[in-house]
Amino acid sequence: MTVATALPLTLCAVCTINGVNKTQTSCSSSVTLEPEVEVELLFNCSQPIGESYTVTNTRSIECTKDTCSPKVEQMSPSILKEFTRNFVWEVKAPKKTTVTVDLFGEGLIETSRPCSDGFQYSVATSTSKTKSPTQYCREGRKMVITISPDTTVVLSRDLQESDCEVCTGSPPNCSSTEKTLTAAEKLQVEFGCPKPQDDYSVKIKKTIGNRMLSVTPDPDTIITIRRVSQEPDCSVCVKKGSDQKCNPDLQQLTDPQNISVEFTCPQPHNIYSVEINREIDCTETSCSGDIVQLETTFFPDFNRTFTWDLKVVPARTFQLDFPEPGMQQIPKEDSCPDGHTYSLISYLRSGPADIGTFCKGGSVTTIMGRYKGRMSLRVSGDVKLDPVDFKIKVGPETSFMAIMKVKLPRGVSDTDLYTPKYPGDFPDMQQMQWEFTVPDMHNYTMHFRQYTDPECLKDGVMVEYVKENQQVTKLTTSDPQPQHQQGNFSMVLKNCETNKTLQGLSLSYRVSVMRSSHPVLCTVDLTKLQDVSLQIEKVGSESFCEMSIDSNVKEKINVTGGTKATLSFLDCPNDDVRLTASKVIGCRNVPSCPSTVFNVPTLDSCLPMPLHSFTWHVNIPSDGTVDLMSPTGSFQQSLPGQECNQPVSLRVAETNGFLFGDFCFNGTIQKIQVHESVSITATAQDFKKTGGPFLNVSVSQEISETILYRVKPSMTSPTLLATPNWPQGMKPFSTISWLVSVPNGYKAHLEFVNISLPKCTGSHASIIVMMLGYKEELMSRREDQEVEDTLLVPESFYLNMTNCLPEEHHFGIMTKIVLQKKSYLLAILLGLAGALLLLLTVVAVVCIIIKRKKAKVNKESSIYMGRGSFFRPGDRHFTKTRSDNESHIYDYIDDTMVYGHLLSGSSGTDNMQDIYKGNQIDSYQTFMGPSDGTVPTIKEPDPNPETDHKTFLDPDDTFIPSRPRTPIGRNDSLGFQDRRMVDNELYTFKSTGEINTIRLSGADMAESQEITDEFL
Repeated sequence: MTVATALPLTLCAVCTINGVNKTQTSCSSSVTLEPEVEVELLFNCSQPIGESYTVTNTRSIECTKDTCSPKVEQMSPSILKEFTRNFVWEVKAPKKTTVTVDLFGEGLIETSRPCSDGFQYSVATSTSKTKSPTQYCREGRKMVITISPDTTVVLSRDLQESDCEVCTGSPPNCSSTEKTLTAAEKLQVEFGCPKPQDDYSVKIKKTIGNRMLSVTPDPDTIITIRRVSQEPDCSVCVKKGSDQKCNPDLQQLTDPQNISVEFTCPQPHNIYSVEINREIDCTETSCSGDIVQLETTFFPDFNRTFTWDLKVVPARTFQLDFPEPGMQQIPKEDSCPDGHTYSLISYLRSGPADIGTFCKGGSVTTIMGRYKGRMSLRVSGDVKLDPVDFKIKVGPETSFMAIMKVKLPRGVSDTDLYTPKYPGDFPDMQQMQWEFTVPDMHNYTMHFRQYTDPECLKDGVMVEYVKENQQVTKLTTSDPQPQHQQGNFSMVLKNCETNKTLQGLSLSYRVSVMRSSHPVLCTVDLTKLQDVSLQIEKVGSESFCEMSIDSNVKEKINVTGGTKATLSFLDCPNDDVRLTASKVIGCRNVPSCPSTVFNVPTLDSCLPMPLHSFTWHVNIPSDGTVDLMSPTGSFQQSLPGQECNQPVSLRVAETNGFLFGDFCFNGTIQKIQVHESVSITATAQDFKKTGGPFLNVSVSQEISETILYRVKPSMTSPTLLATPNWPQGMKPFSTISWLVSVPNGYKAHLEFVNISLPKCTGSHASIIVMMLGYKEELMSRREDQEVEDTLLVPESFYLNMTNCLPEEHHFGIMTKIVLQKKSYLLAILLGLAGALLLLLTVVAVVCIIIKRKKAKVNKESSIYMGRGSFFRPGDRHFTKTRSDNESHIYDYIDDTMVYGHLLSGSSGTDNMQDIYKGNQIDSYQTFMGPSDGTVPTIKEPDPNPETDHKTFLDPDDTFIPSRPRTPIGRNDSLGFQDRRMVDNELYTFKSTGEINTIRLSGADMAESQEITDEFL
C-alpha cells in the first residue's frame, strides 16, 4: 500500500513517526506501507487532506491454466477511508488462458460517466495499453435514498425507450412513466432495467417554506427546543390533536406520544438547538437504568445536547464507569475533534461545580460525585451520533467532592488533568482525590504546570500523596512533586477557606509515565553467515515488549543473512518474545548436491532470549530426492500413543507449508526420502545443551513416491505408522510408501487402526500391500472398496498409499505393526519322530551285533583235557550251558588247597604230600581217557625240583582275591592288569619283557610288605 500526494513537498507531506519516544519523524511525498506492520502516520498539509492524498493498494493474483492464487480477493474499505483510494489487482495468467472475474453482489454495469456511489471500476488488459480502460459502476437496480421534508424527487422516462419500471415500498408500488418521491427516511427504490440512468431523468424540487417533523419522546424524557439565533424570523409550532401552539423562542415536549413539530422557516437547524433530558434516580443500592444512548431519527441536523440528571441519597455517591479505552480530560472551553463533547457537573451545597470536560479515548475510567450531578453530551448538527455507552451505579460514601480514577497507559505517555472549574476557582473547604493505576515496570513523575494559590483565611492548601502500606506525604503546590516513583498512588488536593475577593485555587498538572527498565542493546552480525537469517516476534496479546531494529520500533524483527543490525529490547521477558533462525540450502543438479550434516550455528551471545527453533530450507532440482537420516540411526514419528518427549524434535514440511510430520530420534524409521524441496525445523529445549548434529542430509535421484519411509519395526512393542499431515489427510495426488523390514524368524501383524477414506473424482485412492521380491499383491483396495482391518505378512513387505483429488473428506490412515515369532512346532515334531526312529534302528543294530559277538565268543571258547581225546564245544557234548548247570558251585573250599603253597618248607609239608595222593581237584591232570583221534603232543614243563607237585596255579600268580587285610604285592592286585596280555582267544602274552601293569581300580593301594612269620 502506498500513500502519496501530488502536491509539492513544501505544501503537503506524509510522515512516519517512530523511535523509542516517538520523536523521530521521516517525511516525504509518498510512503509505502508493509503488510501486517503497524505504522503511525502524520499528514502535514496546508490543504484539505482528503483531497490532497491518494492511497493505492496493489495486489497480485497469479493464475495457472487450472486455478488462481488467491482465488478470492476483497477490499478493505475501512483503511484510510478519509482519502481517495485506488485498489489495483494485477492478474497474471499464461498465454491463451482466459481469466473469469466473478463479483459478489449484484455485479457491474459498463458506463462512461462517474459512479453515483463513489465506487468506480475499470478493467484493462496488457493487449489494450493504447486503449482507455473500460469503466464500470455497480449495477444500479436497487438503491436506498433519504429525502428531506422540503424536497420532492420526480423520476420520469420517455415511453419510446425500453421497458423499465420503477418501484418503491413494500408491497411494491410501480410505475413505468413517472414516479414522485417525497420526504422519506431510507427509502428503497428498485428499477426493472439494468441501466436506469439511460432511461430515467431526475427532477428535484425543494420547497422554500415551512418544515414539519414527527417526534415521539421516550418516557421520562423532556425535549426542549430553544432558540439560539435572533435572525431570521421563525417560530416553532407543536400540534397535539387539533390544538396547535407556536412559540418563537422555546418549546418543550414531555408527553411520550407522537407529536407534530412545524417550523415556519426553511432552515430551522440554524436557528434552534435541541436538548434531550432524562432523569435517573438512584436508591442506596441501585439506579433506575444505565446510560445507553441510542441514535434518534428526529432532529438529525440540529445541534443537540443530551443530558442525564443523576440523583442519589445524601450519604452516597453516583459512579460513572467508562468503557475502554476510557475518557480524556480537556479544558472546559475546548471541544472534541469527533464532535462528541462530554461534561460532568456536581451540585454542591455551595453551588454547581464543573468536575471536568472529556472526549472519547483516554485514561480516565471512573468518576464519582456526591449528592446530585448532571452528565452532558454535546453533538453538533453535522455529526452523526456515535455515543459512548457508559454505565451508572451507586458508589461508596466519601467526604470528597469527587473521585476520579485514572489508569495510566504503558510505555511513554503524558496525561493532563485539571481541577474542577478550571481555570476558575476550586471550591472553598473542598477536597478531591485522583486515584492512579501505574503499570508495572514504569515510573511516574508529577508536573504542576499551571497553578494559582489563594489567600487562605483558615487552614492552608495541601497536596497529599497516599500509597498502600506507606505514610502519607504532605506537600504544598510550590514544593517539588514526586519524580521517578513506582507503584499505584492517590493524590488528594485540599483547599482552604479563601479570600473570595482575590484569585482562588486552580491547578493544571501532568502525569508523565515512562518505562523504569533500560533497553537491552545487541548488535547482530550475520556478515559471516550469508545464508542464515533471524526472526524475532512478540507472542501473546498481553505483551508490553518494545523491540526496535536500527532505532525503528517493530512488532516483528527480521535480520537477513549477510547484514548487520543493532537491536533494542525494552521490557521483553523471554515469555513475550520468540527468536527463530533459518538457513537456505540449495543446489542446481543432483551431482552437485553435497551430503550435509545439519548443525545449528552459534548466534551472537548478546541476544537476551534463547533460540526457539532453527529451520533449514532445502531446495533441490525437480529430478532429485532429499534423503534424511538420523545421526543416532533412526527416527520416531510423533503420533497419538507414540508421542515424542525428547529434548529435540524435528518438523518436516514442504516449502509451501504442507506438513509431513513431527519426528524425534531413536525409533523405527531408518530413513526418510522426500521427492520435494522441504523445510526442516528443529525445536529444542536448550540449543546450548543440545549442540547437534541434528540430521544427515543428502540428495539422490528421484523416486516415484512423494515420500518414502524405510522402517524396521520394534521387536518388543507395536510400531505406529501414519500418513503425512496426520490427522488432516494426505496431499491430493500424492503417494507414500513404507518399506518394512521384517527380521528372520518373525512375521508382521498389520492392522489399520484408523482409516479415513475420501470421495474421489476422476481417479481413485488406493492401498497396496506387497512382499518384497514378489509381484503378487497381498492386498489391493480402492477408496470405494472395503479394507481389511488386519493382515498377516510373513516377510518384509511394501505398503503403498496413493491419494486422489478428494471431492469430500480426506485420505488418512494410521497403521500398527506387531512382530510375531514364526511357529516351528510341526517341524520339531517331525524331527523328533525321525530321531526316535533312527535311535530305535541304532539300538536294534547294536543289539544284533552284541548278540552275534556273544555267540561267536561262546563258539571259540574250549576246555582241553590232557588225557583222552579232545573235543570241540561245537560238538554239543555239553547239553547244558553254564548258567543251566551247577558245575561252578562248590560243596566246600579247602583253605589248604588255596593257601597250601604258603605252608611249603614247614613241618606240615609231608602231610600235604599225603593229601595229594588221590585225585586232585582244580589242578591240571593229563587226560588219560579214550580219544577219538591222535592225541596232540604237549610238552609240559619240567617239574620243580624243590617240590614234587603244586596246586593248579600258584596263588601269587592268580587273580583270586586275597583275604581281607592280607598284604599283597601291587603287581598282584586286582587294581592292575598286565599290559603284556593281548585280547586274543587264549589271552597270551605279546612279549616276555618286564611286567607293565595297568591300574584298574581308583583306590589307593598300600605299599607291598614282606610277609613275615609273625604276620602269619
